[in-house]
Amino acid sequence: MLTQADLADLQYAKTLLENPGLAARISNAVGTPIEKGLAMLPEGANEMIVTTTRKALETALDFALYTLDEEPQRSTNWLHKTFAGLSGAAGGAFGLPALAIELPVSTAIILRSIADIARSEGESIKSPEARLACLEVFALGGSAANDDAVESGYFTVRAVLAKSLAEATQYLAVHGVAQKTAPPLVRLLTQIAARFGIPVTQKAVAQSLPVVGAAGGALINTLFVDHFQNMSRGHFIVRRLERVYGTETVKLAYLKL
Repeated sequence: MLTQADLADLQYAKTLLENPGLAARISNAVGTPIEKGLAMLPEGANEMIVTTTRKALETALDFALYTLDEEPQRSTNWLHKTFAGLSGAAGGAFGLPALAIELPVSTAIILRSIADIARSEGESIKSPEARLACLEVFALGGSAANDDAVESGYFTVRAVLAKSLAEATQYLAVHGVAQKTAPPLVRLLTQIAARFGIPVTQKAVAQSLPVVGAAGGALINTLFVDHFQNMSRGHFIVRRLERVYGTETVKLAYLKL
């Protein structure tokens, strides 16, 4: 049985994880439904977004493997949002073409924020498992059409990624230094990219609207960072409780809430 305090934490985590609402928040910010913006994307935009998303995740993987073991300067969520807002201003000013430059920067900033949140929830960020759990957060930010409606979307995503995460973790434990072309890492990044691309597309659509501009681009990027900070907080609360009570116990309690 979870304590009342831990149940309250779990309820908070579920509220964050099951009600992301990024598209609605962006639509409110720009005053236009994202769905209408999708029809305005130029030809070849989807392919460019897919390629850019994959490159951003590869950058994030390098960042996770080679810099997250450094002792961090403790920084707050608002500071990460500020840096991401500055990079988002470029996206708003120059529209879709700036995404290829801006997204890898934003993704690295978000990953640093995710790592700080993970540490605050007791993760040992030097371990391969914790580093890959940070990358896993990027898959939690968008829902897919084939999600299992019977079970929680959060645990569905984790179940889909479980095998690839285990293989990638084992690879890193054995080889230490990672090659991005290693099959376990390629499979994991491919799965994460398929879901990360959903909120990236929403962000790209919003920043490509003529009415957005630099100020709007900064606001959209701030919402984008806040979205993944929420996903991260919820994810690492669940993982913290799993270390105490076991995965199945926490999952059953989560589904009953």
